[in-house]
Amino acid sequence: MRRVFPRAALSCLALVAMLWASSANAHFGMVIPGNNAISPETKSTELQVSFSHPFEMVGMDLVKPKAFFVTSAGKKTDLLPTLTETRVMDHQAWKTTYKFARPGVYMFGLEPTPYWEPEEDCFIIHYTKTIIAAFGDESGWDEPMGLKTEIVPMTRPFGNYAGNSFTGQVLRDGKPLPFAEVEVEYYNKDNKFAAPTEYHVTQVVKADANGVFTFACPLAGWWGFAALSTADFQLKAPDGAMKDVEIGAVLWIKLDGWTKK
Repeated sequence: MRRVFPRAALSCLALVAMLWASSANAHFGMVIPGNNAISPETKSTELQVSFSHPFEMVGMDLVKPKAFFVTSAGKKTDLLPTLTETRVMDHQAWKTTYKFARPGVYMFGLEPTPYWEPEEDCFIIHYTKTIIAAFGDESGWDEPMGLKTEIVPMTRPFGNYAGNSFTGQVLRDGKPLPFAEVEVEYYNKDNKFAAPTEYHVTQVVKADANGVFTFACPLAGWWGFAALSTADFQLKAPDGAMKDVEIGAVLWIKLDGWTKK
């Protein structure tokens, strides 16, 4: 026998379905290099800069960023002019190749052009970074980069195995962000994995009073951490109204699998 739902019940079910679907749609700014440990044999790596839902492999267009740069040994280098347009997940993205001239820890930072998200009625700005070690040096990996909001590693962000836990501290304007909610997603690059439920797509962990959180990464590959908050400024939406801005502190780290001799 067919069951008939009252119209109000159907509206509630539609709302639940919409919320269920949106729970998995976490946005992530992405700065993904070919590797995060550079040897004298390789000397360079390509970096892809994009915006997506990384586990579900659903891309979004990323217009040319507002800023893209690298810092190392106290020196900041503008890389924005080096970006060329590419496609990631069949959407507009950017890439560059960076050559490492000397040993050091290199922090690559992205400030995107604000992204208007009508479904959330706000702008999104994800200050995104990744950290690369070159030629055996590992000094300075735990230093802030100076972004508006960022995650500072408390676990060395390279040379880690799958299964290791990662600890980071969320900063906003250079100060710890207490009890920040951190979203975590795996870059399901080859689309090998399926989530058991929608809740498994985006993992969530809460930072403590000092903005410190820990998460264990079970798979080899790239993992993204995004701590979101509302900015202390607003931007003008396409309809002319002033709207809130979601700012994200996003960090990408790579974990490696064990290799046999």
